[in-house]
Amino acid sequence: MPRSDKFNPVRDIPDLSGKVILVTGGNSGIGYETVKALLSKNAKVYLAARSKSKAIPAIEQLYTETGKRAEFLALDLADLKSVREAAEEFLSKEERLDVLFNNGGVMVPPTDQLTKQGYDLQFGTNQPALTASHAHTSLPARIINTSSDLYTSAPKRDVFFEGLKDGAERDARLKKWGRRAPWTLYGASKAGNIFVAKHYAKTYPGVLVSYRAATLSQSLLFRCIDVTHLKCRNMPAIVRAAASLMFTSPAVGAYTQLWAGTTATAKDMNGKYFEPVAVEKTVKGAAGDKELEDELIRYLKHAIEAF
Repeated sequence: MPRSDKFNPVRDIPDLSGKVILVTGGNSGIGYETVKALLSKNAKVYLAARSKSKAIPAIEQLYTETGKRAEFLALDLADLKSVREAAEEFLSKEERLDVLFNNGGVMVPPTDQLTKQGYDLQFGTNQPALTASHAHTSLPARIINTSSDLYTSAPKRDVFFEGLKDGAERDARLKKWGRRAPWTLYGASKAGNIFVAKHYAKTYPGVLVSYRAATLSQSLLFRCIDVTHLKCRNMPAIVRAAASLMFTSPAVGAYTQLWAGTTATAKDMNGKYFEPVAVEKTVKGAAGDKELEDELIRYLKHAIEAF
């Protein structure tokens, strides 16, 4: 359980009246708790999610708990066309975006699941869509990208891209990776989160960009105990059992990204990696490879140029 005495949203988040904030994946878990905390501090919050049928009940529950109503924004991160349309809808309603929480994503789905554009579902949801959301909504004052310590399972540079796009090369690479393929691809997507954050921190130094390690939360744990759940049905039983010993509540799991998005200064966080709660760490492995970072940025720019 990470220490939470360094930051408490009720105590430490200032009044956010007039701030416009967008949270992807805000209808459950850490995303839900993030939206709740922001609404409680008077921010105008857009809850971006794929499923309106799941988002609306969450918005109603948030209203019951906070007395404030989040705005629904339809966004399917597995479809770059949907990302563009969501950005266009947002910009038709707002002149600016103060904070973007890139919280949505998927974890270890079956490897036969792909995005609409044919990318690995984990990589495509967590990467090209994330990059496109930056480009289409214009750069907000703060971008908070969600990563995970499992970025360390990312493949090395020489094979990093082989499993990312549908085709014979991906099929061959998945066969070589075997049962660890979903975890390797998840690591690639999370290393990509780090690369994108570092790129934006360098390219736009006036914009605060951070990336954080996701805390294993109760909501994710409970979904993963249920092997029928889409996000975690491929997770081995031994991993779910081990997870049950280490979970935190979604509310505490949201602390680090809330800290980064509302109270941290540029000196505190720009381009840095944090573990819960707000503890700076140095990235290692493939995520520290500068050449791979440059290659991935070029790859992502090419992936989104038609959208």
